[in-house]
Amino acid sequence: MFAPWRRSRRSPPAPVKVWADVIPDLRDTIFNTWRTSNRVTVFLVEHLPPALWTSAVPGAPRRTIRMIAGHLHNARCMWIKTLGQELGVTVPRSVDRRRVGRRELILALERSSRGILRLLTLGCEQGGRIPTASTYTWRNLPLDVGHVLAYFVAHEAHHRGQIVLVARALGYRLPSAVTGGLWQWTKRAAEARPEQR
Repeated sequence: MFAPWRRSRRSPPAPVKVWADVIPDLRDTIFNTWRTSNRVTVFLVEHLPPALWTSAVPGAPRRTIRMIAGHLHNARCMWIKTLGQELGVTVPRSVDRRRVGRRELILALERSSRGILRLLTLGCEQGGRIPTASTYTWRNLPLDVGHVLAYFVAHEAHHRGQIVLVARALGYRLPSAVTGGLWQWTKRAAEARPEQR
């Protein structure tokens, strides 16, 4: 029979865990997710047939596959400038989308990828949110690290899909090793590990 006046021999209750003890540090996950997404973009650029590089986009004869691919780097540079330059993040040089070569673009994508990583690092260091710069006037992207990462990954995935679709429309059906390789994120993640660079 339980007697409330008797002293319990049970051990004291476990200390209550605070939020920081329950939620894991996701910085490495965030950074590695971006590295993998960048590697997928570079993988596609590496495997585009040379003849396709300068092909015009159907319905938009002034645009080429090269210009779509160059836009990926230039859009990164624009975001780095808008969100990070004021906060000390170095802005990579944009490329000429009408003239950029494949090798030049791959090197540029690596530079802009490091800039995006610096933005994400800055956000993590500031409690999970990139501080609002005075140059950020669009204000349609929440600046928490999760939204920023998702936006950048979605933007690149959109244009990768666009490139694959345009290639098919032009009669350049990319090999399944390439189109399937865009979805081999475990393999791309292994290729993107910082210690392997």
